Amino acid sequence: MTAVSSDVLGWSVVVPTVGRPQLRAMLDSLAATLQRCPEVAAPAAVVVVDDRPLGSAADGSPARPGPLPLPAEHGLPLHVVRSGGRGPAAARNAGWRTAAATASPPRWVAFLDDDVVLPPGWAGRLAEDLAKADVDDVAAVQARIVVPLPAHRRPTDWERSTAGLERAAWATADMAYRLDVLRRVAGFDERFPRAYREDADLALRVRQAGGTLRRGSRTVTHPVRPADDHVSLRVQRGNRDDALMRALHGPRWRQDAEVGRGRLPWHTATVAAAGAAAGLAAAHRPRPAALAAGVWAALTADFLRRRVLPGPRPGEEGFAAELRRMAVTSVAIPFAAVAHRARGAWQHRRALGGVAPAPWPVPVRALLLDRDGTLVHDVPYNGDPALVVPFDGARRALDAARARGLRLGVVSNQSGIGRGLLTPAQVDAVQARVESLLGPFGTWQRCPHVPEDACGCRKPEPGMVLRAAAALGVAPAECAVVGDIGADVGAALAAGARTVLVPTPETRPEEVAAAPLVAVSLEEAVRLL
Repeated sequence: MTAVSSDVLGWSVVVPTVGRPQLRAMLDSLAATLQRCPEVAAPAAVVVVDDRPLGSAADGSPARPGPLPLPAEHGLPLHVVRSGGRGPAAARNAGWRTAAATASPPRWVAFLDDDVVLPPGWAGRLAEDLAKADVDDVAAVQARIVVPLPAHRRPTDWERSTAGLERAAWATADMAYRLDVLRRVAGFDERFPRAYREDADLALRVRQAGGTLRRGSRTVTHPVRPADDHVSLRVQRGNRDDALMRALHGPRWRQDAEVGRGRLPWHTATVAAAGAAAGLAAAHRPRPAALAAGVWAALTADFLRRRVLPGPRPGEEGFAAELRRMAVTSVAIPFAAVAHRARGAWQHRRALGGVAPAPWPVPVRALLLDRDGTLVHDVPYNGDPALVVPFDGARRALDAARARGLRLGVVSNQSGIGRGLLTPAQVDAVQARVESLLGPFGTWQRCPHVPEDACGCRKPEPGMVLRAAAALGVAPAECAVVGDIGADVGAALAAGARTVLVPTPETRPEEVAAAPLVAVSLEEAVRLL
C-alpha cells in the first residue's frame, strides 16, 4: 500500500458517545489499525464528544457526568468535548467544529459511532478512499457496514433491523466528509434529536449543493447492541423525524435521500380500522363495527406474520421470547407510529399546509456575551462597580442588536466567588452597574466555580450557554456567543452556538488563529451575525 502523507490525508476523527461501554473497544480498534498501518498519517485529533446530559451540582449548576470508558493506554490524540445531551447531530457538530478550530484544520472528518469495531486494515483502506476522493473531488465517502448475525439461528426482529445498516445510504456509523463541505452546509441539522434521519438530511443537502457522495472500499463492523423487549416501540419516534424531512425537503424526500418507503400507510390503515370499529361500536352499529374490527385484526395479523416468519423458528433459541415480543409490539406499533407522525406533522406544520421550517442553519435570535474583556475592560476579580468601564462602542453595538430583535444574555466565568475573593453580592453589584451603562439583558449566567470543581458550566464547558438559551426561549443553535478568549469559543462550539472572537491584547495568537470568525470590535461582531 502506498504511504499517504499528512498533507494529502489531513484527517480527524469524531466519535459521539453517550458513555456506552463499547466505546473502549472502538477506540482500541482505532489504535490497533493505526499501529498496523504505519504508512498512514495519524489523525490530527480524535474528538470524543460526550453527549450525556450534564448533571446537577449541589448548588443547581451543571455538573460534569462521570468518566467515560476510555482505554488506559491508547496512544491516540484524544480530545473530550461535552455537548450536554442534545443528540447525535449536535454532538457530531460539536466534534467537527472542535477539530476545525485549530491553526491547522484537517481536510477530512471521519465520523465513527462509539460501538463500531474497525478491522486491522481499516486505516489503510480509509487512506485509499480519501486519496481517490481527493482526485475526483468527492464530498464524502461512506464505509461498507457489516453487521454480524448469529449463525446458529435466524435473526430476531431487532437484529434484522440493525442489519439494515448494511443497505443504508450515507450512514454515519463510518462516514468521512470534507471539512469545507461541512462548513458550507453548516453540518448536521440539530433539529433532528435522535440517531435517525440526521445523516440522510446532511447527505441530501450536500448533494443539493452539488457535492458527490461515494461508497468506499473500507469496511466497518457494527455489532447488534443489546436491547429490551420494547425497543421496536421506541424506534417509532423516528416518525417525527420523517415529518421533519418531509417539511424540509418536500414529498419526494424518500426518493431523493434514497430511503425506503416504510410501513406508515399500512399503520395508518390499521389505526383507522381500529378507530372505526370503536366508533361504530359506540354508535351501536354492531355489524359494521365487527367488519372494521376484522379489518384491524387482518392487518395486525399480517404485520405480525411479516415480523415472525424471518425470525427464529420453533425449537430455535429464543423463539418463545421473540414470538411474545412480536405479538405485543405488533399490536402497539401502528398506534405508536401514527401518534409520533401526527405529533411531528403538527410540530413541522408544512405537512398540514403551514409555513415550512427555516433551512439549516437557522437564523440567530439571541446574542450571548462574555462580560470581562468583551463588554467591559477586564479588572481581575472585580467587586467594585466604580471600576466598571465599558469598551468604546459597546452600547451602540448592543442597541443595534436590540433593534434587530436579538435577545441578549451574558455568560461569565466568576471563579472569584469559588476562590473566596468575591461575594455573590459584589458580583451582583457589578452586574447591576453593567446594566445601568449598557442596558438590560434577558439573562445573566455565571459560573462561580474554580477549575478543580469540574463543573459543567465553566467555559469552555457548554453549561452556561445551554442555560442562557433556555432562559431566553431559543435553541442553542439560534445563539451566537461573542467573547475575547478561546474558552468563549469552546463553550459556543460545545453548545452548538455560533461564535465570534473579539481579541484583546491578552488574547493568545493561537486562539485568534483557531477562531471560526474574528472581529475587531463588538460592533463588527454584531454586524457579522
